[in-house]
Amino acid sequence: MISFEDALSIVMASDRSVGTEKIPFTRALGRVIASDALSDIDMPSFDKSSMDGFAVRKADMHLDLEVIETIPAGKSPKKKIGKGQCSRIMTGAMVPEGADRVVMVEDTETLSTGLIRIKNPFSKDNISFRGEDVKKGDIVLRQGRMIKPEDIAVLASTGNTSVVVSRMPEMGVISTGSELIEPNAIPAGSQVRDSNSYQLMAQIERAGASGKYYGIVKDDEEETLSVVRKAIDENDIVILTGGVSMGDFDFVPSVFRKAGVKIQFDRIAVQPGKPTTFGIHPDAFVFGLPGNPVSSFMQFELLVRPLIYKMMGFNWNPLPIKLPLREKYIRRSSERMGLIPVAITEDNMVVPVEFHGSAHISAIPFADGIIMIPAGKDTLEKGEFVSVRPL
Repeated sequence: MISFEDALSIVMASDRSVGTEKIPFTRALGRVIASDALSDIDMPSFDKSSMDGFAVRKADMHLDLEVIETIPAGKSPKKKIGKGQCSRIMTGAMVPEGADRVVMVEDTETLSTGLIRIKNPFSKDNISFRGEDVKKGDIVLRQGRMIKPEDIAVLASTGNTSVVVSRMPEMGVISTGSELIEPNAIPAGSQVRDSNSYQLMAQIERAGASGKYYGIVKDDEEETLSVVRKAIDENDIVILTGGVSMGDFDFVPSVFRKAGVKIQFDRIAVQPGKPTTFGIHPDAFVFGLPGNPVSSFMQFELLVRPLIYKMMGFNWNPLPIKLPLREKYIRRSSERMGLIPVAITEDNMVVPVEFHGSAHISAIPFADGIIMIPAGKDTLEKGEFVSVRPL
Protein backbone atom coordinates (compact mmCIF):
# COMPACT_ATOMS: atom_id res chain seq x y z
CA MET A 1 0.00 0.00 0.00
CA ILE A 2 1.42 3.38 -1.01
CA SER A 3 0.57 6.92 0.00
CA PHE A 4 -1.86 8.99 -2.03
CA GLU A 5 0.93 11.43 -2.88
CA ASP A 6 3.05 8.60 -4.31
CA ALA A 7 0.07 7.21 -6.23
CA LEU A 8 -0.62 10.60 -7.81
CA SER A 9 3.06 11.01 -8.72
CA ILE A 10 3.09 7.61 -10.45
CA VAL A 11 -0.08 8.40 -12.41
CA MET A 12 1.10 11.84 -13.48
CA ALA A 13 4.52 10.51 -14.53
CA SER A 14 2.77 8.11 -16.93
CA ASP A 15 1.78 10.78 -19.40
CA ARG A 16 1.07 10.21 -23.09
CA SER A 17 0.01 12.82 -25.61
CA VAL A 18 -3.27 12.22 -27.38
CA GLY A 19 -2.40 14.28 -30.46
CA THR A 20 -4.23 17.26 -31.94
CA GLU A 21 -6.97 18.13 -34.41
CA LYS A 22 -8.30 21.31 -36.02
CA ILE A 23 -11.95 22.12 -35.40
CA PRO A 24 -14.30 25.09 -35.97
CA PHE A 25 -14.12 27.56 -33.09
CA THR A 26 -17.85 27.13 -32.57
CA ARG A 27 -17.19 23.58 -31.34
CA ALA A 28 -14.16 24.42 -29.19
CA LEU A 29 -15.91 24.98 -25.85
CA GLY A 30 -14.31 22.79 -23.17
CA ARG A 31 -11.46 21.72 -25.43
CA VAL A 32 -7.79 22.37 -24.68
CA ILE A 33 -6.10 24.67 -27.18
CA ALA A 34 -2.94 23.02 -28.50
CA SER A 35 -1.18 26.03 -30.03
CA ASP A 36 -1.21 29.75 -29.30
CA ALA A 37 -4.03 31.68 -30.97
CA LEU A 38 -2.89 34.97 -32.55
CA SER A 39 -4.92 38.00 -33.55
CA ASP A 40 -5.09 38.83 -37.26
CA ILE A 41 -6.00 42.47 -36.59
CA ASP A 42 -5.45 45.35 -34.21
CA MET A 43 -8.23 45.68 -31.63
CA PRO A 44 -9.80 48.13 -31.84
CA SER A 45 -8.97 48.28 -35.52
CA PHE A 46 -9.59 52.06 -35.51
CA ASP A 47 -9.83 54.88 -32.97
CA LYS A 48 -13.28 54.26 -31.53
CA SER A 49 -15.63 56.35 -29.44
CA SER A 50 -16.44 54.77 -26.09
CA MET A 51 -19.38 57.15 -25.49
CA ASP A 52 -22.30 58.83 -27.19
CA GLY A 53 -21.24 62.45 -27.50
CA PHE A 54 -19.26 64.86 -29.68
CA ALA A 55 -15.88 64.34 -31.31
CA VAL A 56 -13.85 67.52 -30.77
CA ARG A 57 -10.37 69.00 -30.71
CA LYS A 58 -9.00 69.50 -27.20
CA ALA A 59 -7.70 72.91 -28.24
CA ASP A 60 -11.27 74.04 -29.05
CA MET A 61 -13.08 72.96 -25.91
CA HIS A 62 -13.47 76.55 -24.72
CA LEU A 63 -15.27 77.47 -27.96
CA ASP A 64 -18.88 77.07 -29.03
CA LEU A 65 -18.67 74.40 -31.72
CA GLU A 66 -20.42 73.82 -35.04
CA VAL A 67 -21.77 70.27 -35.62
CA ILE A 68 -20.67 69.24 -39.12
CA GLU A 69 -22.00 65.64 -39.26
CA THR A 70 -23.40 62.71 -37.30
CA ILE A 71 -21.33 59.51 -37.22
CA PRO A 72 -23.21 56.29 -36.38
CA ALA A 73 -21.44 53.03 -35.49
CA GLY A 74 -20.48 51.12 -38.62
CA LYS A 75 -20.13 54.21 -40.82
CA SER A 76 -16.87 55.97 -41.62
CA PRO A 77 -16.66 59.74 -41.00
CA LYS A 78 -16.95 61.85 -44.14
CA LYS A 79 -15.54 65.07 -42.75
CA LYS A 80 -12.39 66.15 -40.95
CA ILE A 81 -12.76 68.18 -37.76
CA GLY A 82 -11.38 71.70 -38.16
CA LYS A 83 -11.10 74.65 -35.79
CA GLY A 84 -14.39 75.42 -34.08
CA GLN A 85 -16.05 72.24 -35.37
CA CYS A 86 -17.29 68.95 -33.91
CA SER A 87 -19.19 65.85 -35.02
CA ARG A 88 -22.00 64.10 -33.19
CA ILE A 89 -20.76 60.52 -32.61
CA MET A 90 -22.24 57.29 -31.30
CA THR A 91 -20.65 54.64 -29.08
CA GLY A 92 -18.44 52.36 -31.16
CA ALA A 93 -18.19 54.76 -34.10
CA MET A 94 -14.92 55.75 -35.75
CA VAL A 95 -13.41 58.99 -34.43
CA PRO A 96 -13.01 61.45 -37.34
CA GLU A 97 -9.67 62.83 -38.43
CA GLY A 98 -8.70 65.97 -36.53
CA ALA A 99 -10.58 65.01 -33.33
CA ASP A 100 -8.66 63.90 -30.28
CA ARG A 101 -11.42 63.75 -27.67
CA VAL A 102 -15.04 62.66 -27.33
CA VAL A 103 -17.12 64.70 -24.92
CA MET A 104 -20.13 62.93 -23.41
CA VAL A 105 -23.56 64.28 -24.25
CA GLU A 106 -24.10 64.91 -20.54
CA ASP A 107 -21.13 67.30 -20.50
CA THR A 108 -22.53 69.50 -23.28
CA GLU A 109 -25.45 71.79 -23.98
CA THR A 110 -27.03 72.74 -27.26
CA LEU A 111 -27.40 76.50 -27.72
CA SER A 112 -30.32 78.18 -29.47
CA THR A 113 -27.98 78.84 -32.36
CA GLY A 114 -27.45 75.12 -32.82
CA LEU A 115 -23.86 75.34 -31.62
CA ILE A 116 -22.53 72.98 -28.94
CA ARG A 117 -21.05 74.32 -25.71
CA ILE A 118 -18.88 72.07 -23.51
CA LYS A 119 -19.81 72.36 -19.83
CA ASN A 120 -16.96 70.19 -18.53
CA PRO A 121 -13.68 70.86 -20.34
CA PHE A 122 -11.88 68.41 -18.02
CA SER A 123 -13.65 65.26 -19.22
CA LYS A 124 -11.76 62.12 -20.21
CA ASP A 125 -10.67 61.39 -23.77
CA ASN A 126 -13.39 58.71 -24.11
CA ILE A 127 -11.55 57.18 -27.06
CA SER A 128 -10.47 53.55 -27.38
CA PHE A 129 -7.35 53.90 -29.49
CA ARG A 130 -6.39 51.53 -32.27
CA GLY A 131 -4.54 48.47 -30.98
CA GLU A 132 -4.78 49.43 -27.31
CA ASP A 133 -6.43 46.09 -26.43
CA VAL A 134 -4.67 43.77 -28.87
CA LYS A 135 -2.14 44.33 -31.63
CA LYS A 136 -2.00 42.25 -34.78
CA GLY A 137 0.09 39.15 -34.07
CA ASP A 138 -0.47 39.25 -30.30
CA ILE A 139 -1.21 35.97 -28.50
CA VAL A 140 -4.83 36.08 -27.37
CA LEU A 141 -5.14 32.49 -26.01
CA ARG A 142 -2.13 30.50 -24.88
CA GLN A 143 -1.49 26.84 -25.56
CA GLY A 144 -2.79 24.58 -22.79
CA ARG A 145 -5.86 26.62 -21.86
CA MET A 146 -9.24 24.93 -21.60
CA ILE A 147 -11.54 27.05 -23.74
CA LYS A 148 -14.33 28.89 -21.92
CA PRO A 149 -17.36 30.78 -23.29
CA GLU A 150 -15.52 34.11 -23.11
CA ASP A 151 -12.67 32.57 -25.12
CA ILE A 152 -15.10 31.82 -27.94
CA ALA A 153 -15.72 35.58 -28.21
CA VAL A 154 -11.96 36.21 -28.30
CA LEU A 155 -11.48 33.63 -31.05
CA ALA A 156 -14.34 35.11 -33.08
CA SER A 157 -13.12 38.70 -32.79
CA THR A 158 -9.53 37.85 -33.71
CA GLY A 159 -10.30 35.79 -36.81
CA ASN A 160 -9.56 32.37 -35.30
CA THR A 161 -12.45 30.58 -36.92
CA SER A 162 -10.50 27.29 -36.80
CA VAL A 163 -8.52 26.28 -33.76
CA VAL A 164 -6.03 23.48 -33.07
CA VAL A 165 -7.05 21.53 -29.96
CA SER A 166 -5.91 18.40 -28.20
CA ARG A 167 -7.79 15.31 -29.20
CA MET A 168 -10.32 14.11 -26.65
CA PRO A 169 -8.99 10.99 -24.90
CA GLU A 170 -11.10 7.92 -25.65
CA MET A 171 -12.16 6.22 -22.42
CA GLY A 172 -13.82 2.89 -21.77
CA VAL A 173 -15.92 2.15 -18.67
CA ILE A 174 -16.66 -1.37 -17.44
CA SER A 175 -18.65 -2.39 -14.36
CA THR A 176 -17.97 -5.78 -12.80
CA GLY A 177 -20.18 -7.78 -10.48
CA SER A 178 -22.88 -10.45 -10.85
CA GLU A 179 -25.05 -8.53 -8.40
CA LEU A 180 -25.32 -5.50 -10.69
CA ILE A 181 -28.32 -4.66 -12.87
CA GLU A 182 -29.05 -1.67 -15.10
CA PRO A 183 -30.84 1.34 -13.57
CA ASN A 184 -34.09 0.69 -15.46
CA ALA A 185 -34.54 -2.68 -13.70
CA ILE A 186 -36.04 -3.21 -10.25
CA PRO A 187 -33.56 -4.90 -7.86
CA ALA A 188 -34.60 -8.30 -6.57
CA GLY A 189 -32.99 -10.09 -3.66
CA SER A 190 -29.32 -9.04 -3.40
CA GLN A 191 -29.23 -7.20 -6.72
CA VAL A 192 -27.94 -3.63 -6.88
CA ARG A 193 -28.43 -1.01 -9.57
CA ASP A 194 -25.24 -0.02 -11.36
CA SER A 195 -24.64 3.66 -10.66
CA ASN A 196 -20.84 3.77 -11.01
CA SER A 197 -20.77 3.47 -14.79
CA TYR A 198 -23.14 6.37 -15.33
CA GLN A 199 -21.40 8.49 -12.72
CA LEU A 200 -18.04 7.84 -14.39
CA MET A 201 -19.40 8.52 -17.87
CA ALA A 202 -20.64 11.90 -16.60
CA GLN A 203 -17.28 12.62 -14.94
CA ILE A 204 -15.52 11.74 -18.18
CA GLU A 205 -17.75 14.12 -20.13
CA ARG A 206 -17.15 16.91 -17.61
CA ALA A 207 -13.39 16.36 -17.94
CA GLY A 208 -13.59 16.89 -21.71
CA ALA A 209 -12.94 13.29 -22.74
CA SER A 210 -15.06 10.85 -24.75
CA GLY A 211 -16.54 7.89 -22.88
CA LYS A 212 -17.76 4.48 -24.08
CA TYR A 213 -19.77 2.22 -21.79
CA TYR A 214 -19.01 -1.51 -22.16
CA GLY A 215 -21.81 -2.67 -19.89
CA ILE A 216 -21.89 -4.91 -16.84
CA VAL A 217 -19.56 -7.90 -16.78
CA LYS A 218 -20.51 -10.76 -14.47
CA ASP A 219 -18.03 -12.36 -12.06
CA ASP A 220 -16.40 -14.50 -14.71
CA GLU A 221 -12.66 -14.14 -15.30
CA GLU A 222 -12.61 -15.13 -18.96
CA GLU A 223 -15.54 -12.88 -19.85
CA THR A 224 -13.94 -10.00 -17.96
CA LEU A 225 -10.61 -10.59 -19.72
CA SER A 226 -12.31 -10.52 -23.12
CA VAL A 227 -14.03 -7.20 -22.44
CA VAL A 228 -10.88 -5.67 -20.92
CA ARG A 229 -8.83 -6.59 -23.98
CA LYS A 230 -11.43 -5.10 -26.30
CA ALA A 231 -11.60 -1.87 -24.24
CA ILE A 232 -7.79 -1.54 -24.17
CA ASP A 233 -7.68 -1.97 -27.93
CA GLU A 234 -10.24 0.81 -28.46
CA ASN A 235 -9.32 3.43 -25.85
CA ASP A 236 -6.60 5.60 -24.34
CA ILE A 237 -7.80 4.97 -20.76
CA VAL A 238 -9.87 2.06 -19.43
CA ILE A 239 -11.70 2.16 -16.10
CA LEU A 240 -13.18 -0.84 -14.32
CA THR A 241 -15.19 -0.56 -11.13
CA GLY A 242 -15.51 -3.39 -8.66
CA GLY A 243 -13.51 -6.58 -8.37
CA VAL A 244 -10.39 -4.96 -6.92
CA SER A 245 -10.67 -5.77 -3.20
CA MET A 246 -9.83 -9.10 -1.51
CA GLY A 247 -12.94 -11.24 -2.09
CA ASP A 248 -13.04 -14.60 -3.84
CA PHE A 249 -14.44 -13.03 -6.99
CA ASP A 250 -12.15 -9.98 -7.04
CA PHE A 251 -9.92 -11.12 -9.90
CA VAL A 252 -9.55 -7.83 -11.79
CA PRO A 253 -5.81 -7.40 -10.97
CA SER A 254 -5.23 -10.91 -12.33
CA VAL A 255 -7.21 -10.02 -15.47
CA PHE A 256 -5.10 -6.90 -15.94
CA ARG A 257 -1.89 -8.93 -15.86
CA LYS A 258 -3.24 -11.48 -18.34
CA ALA A 259 -4.22 -8.60 -20.63
CA GLY A 260 -0.63 -7.34 -20.66
CA VAL A 261 -1.06 -4.55 -18.11
CA LYS A 262 1.90 -3.75 -15.89
CA ILE A 263 0.40 -2.87 -12.52
CA GLN A 264 2.00 0.16 -10.85
CA PHE A 265 0.06 -0.02 -7.58
CA ASP A 266 -3.04 -1.76 -6.23
CA ARG A 267 -3.55 -0.24 -2.78
CA ILE A 268 -3.57 3.40 -1.62
CA ALA A 269 -3.45 4.56 1.99
CA VAL A 270 -6.61 6.61 1.61
CA GLN A 271 -10.18 6.33 2.87
CA PRO A 272 -12.38 5.89 0.91
CA GLY A 273 -10.66 4.35 -2.09
CA LYS A 274 -8.01 2.00 -0.65
CA PRO A 275 -8.41 -0.80 -3.29
CA THR A 276 -7.52 1.39 -6.28
CA THR A 277 -5.37 -0.14 -9.01
CA PHE A 278 -3.41 1.61 -11.75
CA GLY A 279 -1.58 -0.10 -14.58
CA ILE A 280 0.07 0.64 -17.91
CA HIS A 281 -0.50 -1.24 -21.15
CA PRO A 282 1.41 -0.32 -24.32
CA ASP A 283 -1.88 0.91 -25.78
CA ALA A 284 -3.73 2.35 -22.78
CA PHE A 285 -3.71 3.33 -19.13
CA VAL A 286 -5.91 1.14 -16.95
CA PHE A 287 -7.60 1.95 -13.63
CA GLY A 288 -9.36 -0.47 -11.34
CA LEU A 289 -11.58 1.61 -9.07
CA PRO A 290 -13.49 0.35 -6.02
CA GLY A 291 -17.08 -0.76 -6.46
CA ASN A 292 -18.46 1.59 -3.85
CA PRO A 293 -19.68 4.72 -5.67
CA VAL A 294 -18.17 7.36 -3.36
CA SER A 295 -14.77 5.68 -3.63
CA SER A 296 -14.91 5.50 -7.43
CA PHE A 297 -16.16 9.09 -7.62
CA MET A 298 -13.38 10.48 -5.45
CA GLN A 299 -10.57 8.45 -6.99
CA PHE A 300 -11.65 9.54 -10.45
CA GLU A 301 -11.51 13.19 -9.35
CA LEU A 302 -8.17 12.80 -7.57
CA LEU A 303 -6.30 10.46 -9.95
CA VAL A 304 -8.06 9.97 -13.27
CA ARG A 305 -9.15 13.51 -14.03
CA PRO A 306 -5.64 15.00 -13.56
CA LEU A 307 -4.26 12.36 -15.96
CA ILE A 308 -6.91 13.18 -18.58
CA TYR A 309 -6.00 16.85 -18.40
CA LYS A 310 -2.27 16.16 -18.58
CA MET A 311 -2.75 13.98 -21.65
CA MET A 312 -4.53 16.93 -23.28
CA GLY A 313 -1.78 19.37 -22.27
CA PHE A 314 -3.98 21.16 -19.71
CA ASN A 315 -2.09 21.92 -16.50
CA TRP A 316 -5.00 21.62 -14.10
CA ASN A 317 -4.33 22.80 -10.57
CA PRO A 318 -7.59 23.39 -8.71
CA LEU A 319 -7.11 26.00 -6.03
CA PRO A 320 -8.28 24.88 -2.60
CA ILE A 321 -10.46 27.18 -0.52
CA LYS A 322 -9.11 27.80 2.98
CA LEU A 323 -11.89 28.24 5.53
CA PRO A 324 -12.39 27.59 9.26
CA LEU A 325 -14.12 24.49 10.60
CA ARG A 326 -17.41 25.22 12.34
CA GLU A 327 -17.17 22.41 14.88
CA LYS A 328 -14.53 20.02 16.19
CA TYR A 329 -14.22 16.91 14.01
CA ILE A 330 -12.91 13.51 15.17
CA ARG A 331 -12.56 10.53 12.88
CA ARG A 332 -12.63 6.93 14.07
CA SER A 333 -9.44 5.79 12.34
CA SER A 334 -6.39 7.74 11.21
CA GLU A 335 -4.34 4.96 9.61
CA ARG A 336 -5.01 6.33 6.12
CA MET A 337 -5.53 9.77 4.61
CA GLY A 338 -9.17 10.71 5.09
CA LEU A 339 -11.31 12.21 2.32
CA ILE A 340 -14.17 13.97 4.06
CA PRO A 341 -17.09 15.50 2.10
CA VAL A 342 -17.93 18.93 3.47
CA ALA A 343 -20.33 21.80 2.89
CA ILE A 344 -19.58 25.51 3.04
CA THR A 345 -22.11 27.46 5.10
CA GLU A 346 -23.54 30.88 4.32
CA ASP A 347 -21.15 32.42 6.86
CA ASN A 348 -18.13 30.78 5.13
CA MET A 349 -17.55 28.01 7.63
CA VAL A 350 -16.84 24.37 6.82
CA VAL A 351 -19.01 21.57 8.14
CA PRO A 352 -18.78 17.85 7.28
CA VAL A 353 -21.91 16.50 5.63
CA GLU A 354 -23.68 13.48 7.11
CA PHE A 355 -21.73 10.62 5.56
CA HIS A 356 -22.18 6.93 6.31
CA GLY A 357 -19.31 5.55 4.27
CA SER A 358 -18.18 4.80 0.73
CA ALA A 359 -21.56 3.45 -0.40
CA HIS A 360 -23.38 6.63 0.65
CA ILE A 361 -23.33 8.38 -2.74
CA SER A 362 -26.49 10.34 -1.95
CA ALA A 363 -24.45 12.37 0.56
CA ILE A 364 -22.18 13.81 -2.13
CA PRO A 365 -24.75 16.17 -3.75
CA PHE A 366 -24.88 17.98 -0.38
CA ALA A 367 -21.10 18.51 -0.38
CA ASP A 368 -19.31 21.52 -1.87
CA GLY A 369 -15.96 19.80 -1.72
CA ILE A 370 -13.71 17.50 0.25
CA ILE A 371 -11.02 18.02 2.85
CA MET A 372 -8.01 15.72 2.96
CA ILE A 373 -6.90 14.78 6.48
CA PRO A 374 -3.35 13.37 6.61
CA ALA A 375 -2.73 9.87 7.91
CA GLY A 376 -2.02 9.92 11.64
CA LYS A 377 -4.25 12.94 12.31
CA ASP A 378 -7.61 12.09 13.85
CA THR A 379 -8.83 15.45 15.17
CA LEU A 380 -9.57 18.84 13.63
CA GLU A 381 -10.27 21.59 16.13
CA LYS A 382 -13.14 24.04 15.93
CA GLY A 383 -11.98 27.13 14.05
CA GLU A 384 -9.03 25.32 12.50
CA PHE A 385 -8.50 26.37 8.89
CA VAL A 386 -8.86 23.54 6.40
CA SER A 387 -8.32 23.36 2.64
CA VAL A 388 -11.53 22.53 0.78
CA ARG A 389 -11.00 21.02 -2.67
CA PRO A 390 -14.08 21.88 -4.74
CA LEU A 391 -15.96 18.98 -6.34
